[in-house]
Amino acid sequence: MSFLTFSDLEMTYPDGTHAVKGINAEIEKGEFIVLLGPSGCGKTTTLRMIAGLEIATAGSISMDTVDSTNLRPGDRDIGFVFQFYALYPHMSVKENILFPLVSAGIPKDEANKRLLELAKRLGLTDMLKRKPTQLSGGDQQRVSLARAMIRNPKFYLMDEPLGTLDADRRQEMAEYIKQQQIEMAVTTIYVTHDQEEAMSLADRIIVMKDGLIQQIGKPNDVYDNPANLFVANFVGSPGMNQLKGSVSEKDGQLFLKAENSDCSVTLTENVKPGDEVVLGIRSEFIHADKNGDLEGTVTMNEYQGAYRIIHMETGFGNIIMRADASADYQLEEKIMLSFNPQHTRLFDTVSGELI
Repeated sequence: MSFLTFSDLEMTYPDGTHAVKGINAEIEKGEFIVLLGPSGCGKTTTLRMIAGLEIATAGSISMDTVDSTNLRPGDRDIGFVFQFYALYPHMSVKENILFPLVSAGIPKDEANKRLLELAKRLGLTDMLKRKPTQLSGGDQQRVSLARAMIRNPKFYLMDEPLGTLDADRRQEMAEYIKQQQIEMAVTTIYVTHDQEEAMSLADRIIVMKDGLIQQIGKPNDVYDNPANLFVANFVGSPGMNQLKGSVSEKDGQLFLKAENSDCSVTLTENVKPGDEVVLGIRSEFIHADKNGDLEGTVTMNEYQGAYRIIHMETGFGNIIMRADASADYQLEEKIMLSFNPQHTRLFDTVSGELI
């Protein structure tokens, strides 16, 4: 049986806002799960229901085989890390970390033993006597993480813990969190709107939109085989290129014809003439090819150090290609393009679902 399960889970607030709409998921012991989606998609509400900070209006939550739907937060054996560190400013780092154990009546010797081990693991040993105001944002978040970990809970719940940090600190803290989760093997549910963060941390990603789960899968599955156009666009930087058109046939070969031009690209998918579809292709699988089907006109060339992002206008609209750093295309330059059919995906125009 799964270690954490939610079944038909819903949350409707008194003002009528239907924040979570009957979602289902099964999470295994020791997994690192990321709830990913834009603001307002229901991911934080879902996390708060798991924590017991919100009580579901329908559905159920099972934690380690126990029906926890209506349990108080203190009875759920969780460690919660918030975006804002929520440290006590009048307490030292040591006192902040020890606070959950003191509140639980853990013997002083045992508490101090855990403190020293954890402080060493998180690089906090030299900071134990300091106050939170004497620490950087990244160090404060490490203290917050230590306070959640010191209880040795069954679950870590993390609500955008890196959201207030600058880029360097975000990377550093992400590495800390992932390493600690690997070493401790504690089931972790992590909320973020940052798809790069989700891809680097997660064992599996749960993508949400408008209170519904759009897809559950390993990072590479979500990236390579998005379940619908929303996931295709939201996951990946840049998102998946989307070429909308209708399927036509000539001499036994299928083509996707653009809506408002004579432009077309070859298809190998299981579709039939007359179908209205969207072809999805990641930027790294588009190539300059003098024998290619599609002509693009360069509108922007972004140098990224190790590579370039080339924006082009085509008969299908704007397309983005990831190219070698040496590919110094000029504005208004025309390039013939080809796609690797192995990496194209077709979506239904009406439903947006993967075909």
